Amino acid sequence: MPGAPPSGATAAPRERVEVTTDVMRATFDTEGGSLVRTEFLKHAADSSADKITSTFVLLEQNAERVYVAQTGLIGGDFPNHKTPMTFSGERTLAAGANELVVKFESPVQGGVKLAKTYTLKRGAYDIPVKHEVVNAGTAPVSPQLYVQLVRGASASNSSFLTNPTSTYTGPAIYTDAKKFQKVEFGDIDKNKADFQKDATSGFAAMVQHYFVSAWILPDGIKRENFARKIDNNLYAVGMIAPLQPIAAGAAQAVPATLFTGPQEEKTLERLAPGLDLVKDYGMFTILAKPLYWLLDKIHGVLGNWGWSIMALVLLIKIAFYWLQAKGYQSMAKMKAINPKVMAMRERYKDNPQQMQQEMMRIYREEKVNPLGGCFPIMIQIPVFISLYWVLLSTVEMRNAPWIGWIHDLASPDPLFILPAVMTLTTLLQTALNPAPPDPMQAKMMWIMPLAFSVMFFFFPSGLVLYWITNNVLSIAQQWLINARMGVPPQFNLPKFG
Repeated sequence: MPGAPPSGATAAPRERVEVTTDVMRATFDTEGGSLVRTEFLKHAADSSADKITSTFVLLEQNAERVYVAQTGLIGGDFPNHKTPMTFSGERTLAAGANELVVKFESPVQGGVKLAKTYTLKRGAYDIPVKHEVVNAGTAPVSPQLYVQLVRGASASNSSFLTNPTSTYTGPAIYTDAKKFQKVEFGDIDKNKADFQKDATSGFAAMVQHYFVSAWILPDGIKRENFARKIDNNLYAVGMIAPLQPIAAGAAQAVPATLFTGPQEEKTLERLAPGLDLVKDYGMFTILAKPLYWLLDKIHGVLGNWGWSIMALVLLIKIAFYWLQAKGYQSMAKMKAINPKVMAMRERYKDNPQQMQQEMMRIYREEKVNPLGGCFPIMIQIPVFISLYWVLLSTVEMRNAPWIGWIHDLASPDPLFILPAVMTLTTLLQTALNPAPPDPMQAKMMWIMPLAFSVMFFFFPSGLVLYWITNNVLSIAQQWLINARMGVPPQFNLPKFG
């Protein structure tokens, strides 16, 4: 990207300009007219224990952290993000006003003057940016406009302790042809970044858990997408758009939109095709999006995200009731014949081949399919994985309270009560299942749920609440089906001796 302006450029006093709307406090740097800080007044900062210290900051530029939005011109000695500029406009959104306009204007550099006009709107995180390029020279010029997001990469992003849910952080590019393309920092380091370079639509973004920044150019404008390392630990993602030749004394305006804010799905869908994909649901997006839609509708009625999660799990359980009932009926049959199977195993413990034949005979005579309880559960797994990603990715869960001690459904339970309850319900559900005849399988049946439950002590409360609700409803359904089939509830406790 461009370096510093030539010594002949007129230097204006450098200033940090703070502009405030009802939802955002934005700070611009008159060096290049860049946006160097965004503070979201409606979103609390990440909490320490249960104490919220401040509002959330996304873009920032200081000695510890760099994450900024820049634009400028290349293709000659033209104004860029290092050029001193002059600020004009208001600094606070006036009462009753719907927008706030700020402008940064460069001196003439290389025969060209660049003016950037940002329009900050009430209640919005998207900022229309008009780039007006004036040819103040005597010959035609053909500059190129670049828009970029520059961010430092942190090694802690991949740490399980700091990010146990492994959400993606890094650049992303969207085009109509190749759709949403993640560009890993590591792939940039290795020169293995694979994404569509030339396009006439789409956006370039920096993605992280719950929040995103993105530059969007209008459809039809040719652009070259790029993602590169620009310093020891700084990476840039953006687009370069060639301008039409500008005659001497003429001007050309290029619009763009800068979004920097929370990943609110309905807002992202409205702004640009594919922008909602920064809210990453993984391979089950086709299932996750309708689940989020339903969750949002339930929240509109109940007004509490915790109760909405429980209600959604209940609706899913009702939808799958008969399918899951088939699985539990198969388990109940297995439990009913389990004493016969165990006695047979004892008789033929020294003859494994005969044991296997006798076991198959029992299953055949009793009309029991040993895999009958697995198939209905396997069909439901994609739905519950999709719901997991919905709850993990939804920014509305941040700092959303449920009841009592749960003040933030996006943070782990500070008292570990929900993970403990989840562990107990998981073990109870395991105990109600028929014990596998193989001793090693029987041990694994207990070890895996225990290991799985320990992981949930680090997971967001909303995810744990969803799993508890699913466990409790499954236990109730299993208990009911066993009773109807005349199989008394029996707890198969582990035997590790």
